[in-house]
Amino acid sequence: MGNQTSTSDFLLLAFSSHQEVLLPLFLTLYLAALLGNLLILVAIGLDPHLHTPMYVLLVNLSLADLFFTSTTMPRLVHALQTGDRTITHSACLAQVFFFLLAGNVDSYVLAAMAWDRYVAICRPLHYATVVTLPRCVVLLGTVWVGAALHSLLHTFLTARLSFCSNRALPHFYCDVYPLLRLACSDTSLNFLVALIEGGSTILLPAACIFTSYAYIGAAVYRLRATGGVRKALATCGSHLSVVGLFYGTLVGVYLQPPDQHDTEGRDRDLVATVMFSVVAPTLNPYIYSLQNREIKVSLARIFKVNMI
Repeated sequence: MGNQTSTSDFLLLAFSSHQEVLLPLFLTLYLAALLGNLLILVAIGLDPHLHTPMYVLLVNLSLADLFFTSTTMPRLVHALQTGDRTITHSACLAQVFFFLLAGNVDSYVLAAMAWDRYVAICRPLHYATVVTLPRCVVLLGTVWVGAALHSLLHTFLTARLSFCSNRALPHFYCDVYPLLRLACSDTSLNFLVALIEGGSTILLPAACIFTSYAYIGAAVYRLRATGGVRKALATCGSHLSVVGLFYGTLVGVYLQPPDQHDTEGRDRDLVATVMFSVVAPTLNPYIYSLQNREIKVSLARIFKVNMI
């Protein structure tokens, strides 16, 4: 027990080479994510016409994406610039909490968006009474509180672990599974909770999205004769792109057996993690929100007034 500690710094070893290429790449991605998501928040926040359920969902998606990128990217950019790859134990736990918080909010907001599209396409006459602003606010409040409790649970279970002299993480941020593999103390409870409770937080919103789009697909098939296919696909296409990019990589990282951590598996997980935690939050506002005519008109109006 002499070489065990719960307060030692960790080393984040991912992307330890080719810094001259990776630094401008990740810095550009981070700045693009900040710009795109902040523009969404400004456009919706300053335009009263956009204070509707659909745009409230977009605001929360942008907030979650800002959490996602700001939890990991500043530390990664600092490491690439200075070569300092250490992170304190408390900062590591903070990363675990906020990363899980952002990921869970992202998942459930995407599920809420799928529900919103389902009601708009399959129950258009009931949309105004079913998808109301108070109902969306309650739903989103529940999502944030539930995600915070989920993150707090995993952060607490990680904080109680002891770590030996090997404190090198083959990652660019502190995540639950890499930390569990470094721990010297018993991690059976952590793995069990991560598999059952953590897995359910991924599968439940995914099931909601799949079910919503199954009904939407059936409705689109029925609308072929009335020319409704193009409108339905235009409404849902961008959302499906975001969902595919996010879940296509997220599931591969967190729903795999805990013993698959060879070098090839770690490299594959690292690429997948970059896709859902860096690339997806960067692209979301551009492929989903900024293609929206109302948001572009709102931004044009805001900047035109400010320039005058």
